[in-house]
Amino acid sequence: MYVAVKGGEAAILASHELVAEARRGDASVPEVTVAQLREQMGLACARVMNEGSLYDADLAALALKQAQGDAIEAAFLMRAYRTTLPRFGSSQPLDTAAMAIRRRVSATYKDLPGGQVLGPTYDYTHRLFDFALMEQRDGTAAHPNPPHHERGEGEDTARSAAASLDAHMPRVPDILGAEGLMEEEAPPVGDPAPFDLTREPVAFPAGRDVRLQAMARGDEGFLLGLGYSVQRGFGGSHPFVGEIRVGEVAVEFVPEELGFAVDLGDITVTECQMVNQFAGSKEVPPQFTRGYGLAFGHAERKAMSMSLVDRALKAPEFGEAAEYPAQQDEFVLYHSDNVEAAGFVEHLKLPHYVDFQGELELIRRIRKERDARPDAGAQTQPEAAQ
Repeated sequence: MYVAVKGGEAAILASHELVAEARRGDASVPEVTVAQLREQMGLACARVMNEGSLYDADLAALALKQAQGDAIEAAFLMRAYRTTLPRFGSSQPLDTAAMAIRRRVSATYKDLPGGQVLGPTYDYTHRLFDFALMEQRDGTAAHPNPPHHERGEGEDTARSAAASLDAHMPRVPDILGAEGLMEEEAPPVGDPAPFDLTREPVAFPAGRDVRLQAMARGDEGFLLGLGYSVQRGFGGSHPFVGEIRVGEVAVEFVPEELGFAVDLGDITVTECQMVNQFAGSKEVPPQFTRGYGLAFGHAERKAMSMSLVDRALKAPEFGEAAEYPAQQDEFVLYHSDNVEAAGFVEHLKLPHYVDFQGELELIRRIRKERDARPDAGAQTQPEAAQ
C-alpha cells in the first residue's frame, strides 16, 4: 500500500468522526429524535421517500437525521438500503377514487361533486415568522391558539368531517370525460405490466409508464423548474388544476399461493390531475388533455410539477413539436434523477491528479510551440486602424 493511500485512509476515518460531531452539534442542545423528525418534518420525509423511491417514514426520518437534513444525501441512503430488500412482486393498482381524503381541492369546479376539502395547507398562511414556535415548554411549542384537542372539540369535529365525505369521489377528468371533453385514457393493448426502471435499462423514446416512474422519484426542484418553464412559454401550456387530493389509499398484493388480493395496509399519497387545452387536429376534435402526477406522502408541489411535465412529454402524441427541454423525454429522464446527478457532479471533488497533470502538460506544450513560431509576435500585435 502506498504511503499516500495510508495517509488518505486515516484522513477519511477522521473525517467520519468530524461528520458525527458536526451532525450532533452543540451537546448542550437536546438531540433531535427520529420520531420527532417523522412527526414534525413530515413534508421533508415525504420528499426523501419520493426521491429515495421507498415508502417508509421512519427510514426517511433516520436518513434526514444521518444526512444533517441534506435531502439528496438522505434519498441516496434510502436508495442504497432499498437495493438490499427482497422483492416479492408488484402490488395492485391504487384506487385513488376510494382515497380516505384529508385534502381535496379543484381550481376548475367550485361545487365539486363530493365537496372540496381544504385540509392542511400553507396556501392561505401569511409568510411571516411565528416566533411562538421558538418558545418551548415541556417539549410543546407555545401558541396563542391551543389545538382543538386542548379545547375539547377536536375529536368530534374530525369524526363529523370524516363522516360527511363520500366514500367514493369522482375525479374531475372523469367528469369531463363523461361529456366527451377529455382525452380518453386506456391501458395499452394487452395491459402489460409497467416497466421497472430500477431493474431494466431505459430506451428512448420512453413510454409513459417509464416517464411517470422516473419523475415520481426525480428531483422536486428540477421538475418544478421544468413545470415552470412550460408555463412561461417553453412549452405553450395553459393548465388548470383539475384536482389535487391527499389522503390514504389501501395497498393490495396478490400472493401466488392465494390467488386473491390481500390488504397490506394504507399509505399516504398526493395525486394531481392537471387539465390542459388542446386545439385539436384533423383526426381529434378540440378537447382537454390531462397531465398526471402521483407522489408519496403530502407532496403537492411534486405532484403538480409531475403533472405539468407529464403533459409536456405527451406533445408528440398530439402532433405538437417537441422543441423545449420539458418536452424531450431523454432530457427529462436523464437529468431529473438527483442521486445520479449529485454523484456525477460531486465526483469532481475526488482526486483527479493524473488527469489534471496531463491537461497541464498539454497546455504547456501548446503554449511553447506557439511561442516558438516566427509569426507568434505578429499575431499578438493589434491590427492597424482602418
